[in-house]
Amino acid sequence: MQNFQGFPSEAITFFEGLERDNSKTYWEANKAVWESTVHKPMEDLLEDLEEEFPPLRLLRPYRDVRFSKDKSPYKLSIAAASETRGKGGVGLYIQLSSTGLMVAYGAYTMRSDQLERFRAALAHDLYGAQFEKLLSTLAALSLPVTSGGEAPLKTAPLGYTKDHPRIDLLRWKGAVVIKEFGVEEECLQTPQALEEVKAVWHGAEPLKDWLEAHVGPSREPSEKAGTRSR
Repeated sequence: MQNFQGFPSEAITFFEGLERDNSKTYWEANKAVWESTVHKPMEDLLEDLEEEFPPLRLLRPYRDVRFSKDKSPYKLSIAAASETRGKGGVGLYIQLSSTGLMVAYGAYTMRSDQLERFRAALAHDLYGAQFEKLLSTLAALSLPVTSGGEAPLKTAPLGYTKDHPRIDLLRWKGAVVIKEFGVEEECLQTPQALEEVKAVWHGAEPLKDWLEAHVGPSREPSEKAGTRSR
């Protein structure tokens, strides 16, 4: 039986208010709204997704402000990921904010050992051609692969010439499919949103297969994870 019934419009209103007043006062005054229209629907969505995908962990709603000039205490979204690592993680991600729902799969930011394997595969005649083919395949499904969370290098990476036939891809520091569903899309407030999320992650399987074969998880020491179990 499906638990998820959609994200009520009040969830978007909650985040719009939090953007205007990111304070403990606002949070405490609206905590019941967050629990019922944001947190509970997201938990239901994640539970239903576990029938076909690995479990995702909800990220904490509190910002780590220790080393930030911005001391706003709360994140402006609720999100979950299948990976505990930020940089170096390869997996599923979902986020709800005032702009709508974002669904992603891939390596948002690669660590140095992953980048080395990623670029070696791109430079390979067969594997690089396979990556170019999957870019075209996913673009045709309206699931474009982007370069992730960091801007591509402006110059050729060390060990590669600037006239390499795949130099634009070799400059990437990540590879991720991102699909956004804006607040104006009717599916957001209905059970259909579950099917839309599934379609994105199933559609991204060519990227998943390629990354698993040629990049994989980072073997470098992991940073502390900013997640908690549901």
